[in-house]
Amino acid sequence: MYKTKKIIGIIPARSGSKGVKDKNIKTLAGKPLISYTIECAKATGIFDDIVVSTDSSKYADIAMQYGASVPFFRSQETASDSANSISVLEEVLNNLQETYDIVVMLQPTSPLRQPFHIKEAVDLFLEKNADSVVSVSKFPHSIAWVNSLDESLSMNGFIKKEYLNKRRQDLPQMYMLNGAVYVFKASMINKDFNMFDDKSFAYIMDKEYSIDIDDEYDFKLAEALVG
Repeated sequence: MYKTKKIIGIIPARSGSKGVKDKNIKTLAGKPLISYTIECAKATGIFDDIVVSTDSSKYADIAMQYGASVPFFRSQETASDSANSISVLEEVLNNLQETYDIVVMLQPTSPLRQPFHIKEAVDLFLEKNADSVVSVSKFPHSIAWVNSLDESLSMNGFIKKEYLNKRRQDLPQMYMLNGAVYVFKASMINKDFNMFDDKSFAYIMDKEYSIDIDDEYDFKLAEALVG
């Protein structure tokens, strides 16, 4: 199925993490965090190229050590806090002298993702003739139980009347982005691309694989699960 498509895996790894210093290369169970994503991508056997997009020579050295390529460094624009993921992907595609059919973005903050997740997401993309496939996991609670609070901490109207006294299992199941796998039609990658249009589909992953590392607590949880 994959032989007729040229597929690139892009791993965005900016060095300027504010929550956790050098998060993308922080040691997790004896290896730099980014290594889990590179090794996972390689294990699928579906990629023509696996590219790490970074602004750091240190990150680049680690990425190449684990088998990814770093053909150039990010521009100042895409290395900034305000840069979005699509602009990073667009920069990679514009800099490479290759034409791809499918772009798979793999964030290094999802170390528990497995090769079969990537392959199944690409399978779904091809099956649906999609513009994009985005991985999600079940949200632990219904949105019916979520609301804002003002300074008074009043709970008046916190839960809407139609949801009062309903059992948890009777509330609608909610899903959230888990950051693990994004599959895009390469020709759609530009600043106006909307990854959530009518040709976008969800790839559902189990909770145990869906940790998205953002802070030190997430690291500790991931280490317990990896170990």
